[in-house]
Amino acid sequence: MDCLKPLKGRLLIAEPSVLGDLSFNRSIILLTEHSTDSSIGFIMNKPLGYSLKDLLPEVNCDFRVYQGGPVEQDNLYFIHKIPNLLHNSIEVSKGIYWGGDFSQLSNLLNKGLVKKEDIRFFLGYSGWGQGQLDEEWETESWFVTENKHSNIFNIQPKNLWKNYLMEMGGRYQIWANAPSNPSLN
Repeated sequence: MDCLKPLKGRLLIAEPSVLGDLSFNRSIILLTEHSTDSSIGFIMNKPLGYSLKDLLPEVNCDFRVYQGGPVEQDNLYFIHKIPNLLHNSIEVSKGIYWGGDFSQLSNLLNKGLVKKEDIRFFLGYSGWGQGQLDEEWETESWFVTENKHSNIFNIQPKNLWKNYLMEMGGRYQIWANAPSNPSLN
């Protein structure tokens, strides 16, 4: 697997050495913004025990909510592939969009017009200040790869990190099969 630089639309894969970081341990993050000033992304493989309806009872929707990252965990964010239905969406890449008019989205969800495979919700986001993500990348805290998923909303989170490490081969295969908490081994 080639080690690419961070760019909007690419995936960040946590290096196995990030074991002690509760937020990013075994994380796969979709970068939705990357500039010289800041970077923003959402963790794609850490589902929470909540549905959207649990958090917003007025929205009749049982779609699962994911941990987006350690920043602003009391705010709800979403990425989707339905920009034609949501005004003010920001294109990330390859038909993936970030945000949009939430009142419009609530109405669409209550009418059952949005499918689970078209959207993903997050509590919080992953964020980096000026140059911070590039510095972490240079110290090999993250691998960067293209998003090769035809529909990132259908990916199963359970073995996503492990599967990427297995693809990388070599010493990473050992880490891919290590228990999530090595002290319990």
